[in-house]
Amino acid sequence: MYDLKVTGGTVVDGTGAPSYQGDVGVVDGRVVVLGEAAADADEVIDATGRVVAPGFVDIHTHYDAQVMWDRMLTVSPWHGVTTVVTGNCGFGVAPTRPAHRDLIIRTLEKVEGMSADALRAGLGAEWPFESFPEYLDAVEARGSAINLAAMIGHTPVRMHVMGEDATERAATPEEIAAMRAIVAEAVEAGALGFATSKSDTHVGYEGRPVPSRASDAEEIGAIAGALGAAGRGVIQATMGRGLAFRQFEAIAKATGRPVSWTALLAGAGGPGVWELLLQMSHDLHAAGVAVHPQVSCRPLMFEFTMAQPFPFESMRLFQPISAAADTRAKVAIYRDPDFRAALRDELSSDGGGGVLGGSWDRAVVSWFPPDPSLQERNVAALAADRGVDPTDLVLDLALETGLEARFRMAVLNDDEDAVEVLLTDPVTMLGLSDAGAHASQLCDACFSTHLLSRWVRERKALTLEAAIRKLTSEPAQIFGLGDRGVLAEGRPADMVVFDPETVGCSPLRRVHDQPAGADRLVSDASGIDAVIVNGTPIRRHGEDTVSADGPLPGRLLRNGTAR
Repeated sequence: MYDLKVTGGTVVDGTGAPSYQGDVGVVDGRVVVLGEAAADADEVIDATGRVVAPGFVDIHTHYDAQVMWDRMLTVSPWHGVTTVVTGNCGFGVAPTRPAHRDLIIRTLEKVEGMSADALRAGLGAEWPFESFPEYLDAVEARGSAINLAAMIGHTPVRMHVMGEDATERAATPEEIAAMRAIVAEAVEAGALGFATSKSDTHVGYEGRPVPSRASDAEEIGAIAGALGAAGRGVIQATMGRGLAFRQFEAIAKATGRPVSWTALLAGAGGPGVWELLLQMSHDLHAAGVAVHPQVSCRPLMFEFTMAQPFPFESMRLFQPISAAADTRAKVAIYRDPDFRAALRDELSSDGGGGVLGGSWDRAVVSWFPPDPSLQERNVAALAADRGVDPTDLVLDLALETGLEARFRMAVLNDDEDAVEVLLTDPVTMLGLSDAGAHASQLCDACFSTHLLSRWVRERKALTLEAAIRKLTSEPAQIFGLGDRGVLAEGRPADMVVFDPETVGCSPLRRVHDQPAGADRLVSDASGIDAVIVNGTPIRRHGEDTVSADGPLPGRLLRNGTAR
């Protein structure tokens, strides 16, 4: 007798092996039969004409705070994701001293586009944790619909040890030793690894660089050494000045731990740069160095306002905007003719313009209440029609709405021919959904259904078996997620059942379902019949089948494995 039986589907086991027709029998949350499951079951899912695959693994999310108020971890399970990894880019909410809670909230607000009001309301006045082990205990006690593994982030560790000095200066040897001890304690308690960032785009509260950016390679290597000493854990890094291939190679060799870096995107760094980075990645793999670049299957598309102009905040010119305390101060800067002239010049210069790269032809007006007919109009074309500079057009539209007008921009990764090369390369891994972050600006938590629809069904760039491997066993293996990512007897019964002819994701829509009424963008999934976590169906035909207020089957994966 099985607890659950999935019958008659096309089984794609996640290893890359050819698919086959068969059943899956589940007892006590684990797969016990693959092939022919003849016995009866308490619950049967008919998968005729459907694919049965391991639950998808998303190794690049920012659900660190959201899990404390959203036990369902929406919207990831809508798209077949059954395991997520948090703590990416060195960000998180633990360890955090009570005196630093608002600084962490304001950092996440700036760097990850999270609503400060939502964070304050969702986390509450008294957080149920201070240290990282206490955070893991709190997550485990609350429970979640899907599995979660957490890395410890450099930014909260640095602030915990150094206070506000963490954004300003190098650490002393004593402070580095204290940070390494915190990371060692976290790994002992179950942290999946250690994450950091040196990216210029990571700007925190008051326009300051996030704390990890004030570190040097020696500090990062010393802290990561805690993973080497423990003999487990993954190192995740966001590339920036002073943290690139030479440092990744040194850290991987010194610790014996894999390094996964973010992100190898088409168009990043200018013409020809992504090809060079890919070749350098091949050179490291040929030398046996475990350094894995993360790639994305979707364009990096930001929706933003000039009140929170995330795509531009790495530009020196925007430092006063980032530091401005209120909208009135930002409005005054945007009205300043000197600021406008400087911005026009920088956006039109070679190598200038931050991520915009000097071109407004990849941007549209996405929301403009005074004249909805402007919505979805290309910024460059609209400016040409009006005979104005596109930079002035954007600022004028923003000012007309109190900086609430929204614009959407394809920042990077929009050349599909280049993206195909990156996706199909044997040294890359799929990552950078950023689920839980930039909630009002983007939603790439639907990366899995987009991969299956656009890159498997439509472009045929990947076979179904290869795509499922990229969504399951490959990230699970690199990140040390124990027994996840493969359908095999004795393994946890995390599964997704979907129709390969209709699986996909909808255009983004805006909802107001976060704490304090904050908004976010979401994408709905199509073609997914069932999402199963540890043997329990949590979604059927686009609807939750478990209650957010009741028992949930997700597990905290300490050191990558459920207790």
